[in-house]
Amino acid sequence: MGRLFGTDGVRGVANVDLTAEMALGLSVAAAHVLAEAGTFAGHRATAVVGRDPRASGEFLEAAVVAGLASSGVDVLLVGVLPTPAVAYLTGVLGADLGVMLSASHNAMPDNGLKFLARGGHKLDDELEDRIEKVYDEHRTGAPWDRPTGSGVGRVRHYSEGFDQYVAHLMGVLPNRLDGLKIVLDEAHGAAARVSPEAFSRAGAEVITIGTDPNGLNINDGCGSTHLGLLKAAVVEHGADFGIAHDGDADRCLAVDHTGEEVDGDQIMAVIALAMRERSALRSDTVVATVMSNLGFKLAMEREGLTLVQTAVGDRYVLEEMKEHGYALGGEQSGHVIILDHATTGDGTLTGLMLAARVADTGRTLKDLASVMTRLPQVLINVPDVDRTRVGTSADLAAAVAEAERELGSTGRVLLRPSGTEPLVRVMVEAADIDQARSVAGRLADAVKSALG
Repeated sequence: MGRLFGTDGVRGVANVDLTAEMALGLSVAAAHVLAEAGTFAGHRATAVVGRDPRASGEFLEAAVVAGLASSGVDVLLVGVLPTPAVAYLTGVLGADLGVMLSASHNAMPDNGLKFLARGGHKLDDELEDRIEKVYDEHRTGAPWDRPTGSGVGRVRHYSEGFDQYVAHLMGVLPNRLDGLKIVLDEAHGAAARVSPEAFSRAGAEVITIGTDPNGLNINDGCGSTHLGLLKAAVVEHGADFGIAHDGDADRCLAVDHTGEEVDGDQIMAVIALAMRERSALRSDTVVATVMSNLGFKLAMEREGLTLVQTAVGDRYVLEEMKEHGYALGGEQSGHVIILDHATTGDGTLTGLMLAARVADTGRTLKDLASVMTRLPQVLINVPDVDRTRVGTSADLAAAVAEAERELGSTGRVLLRPSGTEPLVRVMVEAADIDQARSVAGRLADAVKSALG
């Protein structure tokens, strides 16, 4: 069996890849490992458990609660709330761990299980590996150490979490949103109640779509992975702009008043300049991944800001931010981390900060986002090749060098081996789309020739 934990917890088709038995076993293992690691050694442990509205989340939540309580952990059930809300509550309530059940932007049949450490932070690879090891040992016959009597955990619903999280968002907003008309697409997901409430309390006129979750319709043709409905609604209602979240609301993408998409890079650029004005952008630095558009890097350089780039994945962005004390980072996909106010990407917080900048400046989102120009980007997946030799093939290195000479300072090449499939992703950016396509096509051919 391969490693269960991916870049964002354990994820797969609910009741096939992620079963009730697995959720229960992993929760018991997490309780044992975190206790041994000293996370809650010497006192009665508490866990915050939340989920998105997927139907499968109901039985998986029951399994997680059974696993934790049977291990002697008290459980606070916060119900359907965004991942960043569960992280926030884990921290503010002084809980020893948090658990979020969600498959984020994935389609409804999938679900996921994500553990958070004290403070609401994601677990590092070492702890995840230890949890998986203990889980595997139990599956092969090793007995659990089970408490009895008063030693078993107690379970209670914690309905106050909704208002606590919204109050937190209101408390960090730099200014109100009065006078703005905003369309919100909540993807029939975890923020269906939270986000409209927060934007309304902040003074905005709110129009909503995707706010009727029934357990089956999450991310179905809506939300941050399907912006068509939001674009149409913004134009139809004459709104100032629109905000889209994914199923667990750790992402935020936007649409300006003309219906044009504003991606994560542009959102970070707008927020970075706002934070610099408030002296909140420590070291005048933003952290992003290597997949961020070259236009973002050029814009940051032009504005006198430093861009630090990491491997793909918001966890790597977060690690870099925590290690060096940076305040802002994120991904083109809309994971934006404002570390002074959140321990993970927070789509609602990001949307509020973006709206606050529009309200404060009186400028349109389209105008603010024009601080950067997205260069044309072409991505080609080259299948059935030996992805392990991307960094060692001399022929491929020569092809890349030739492409980089042709593109000069106004273009960029990135070859990235898939982490799970025998394929290599070829990404090319250039000032001209035809040039980007031409260079990408030649590099794809070079990958096939060198690694096929």
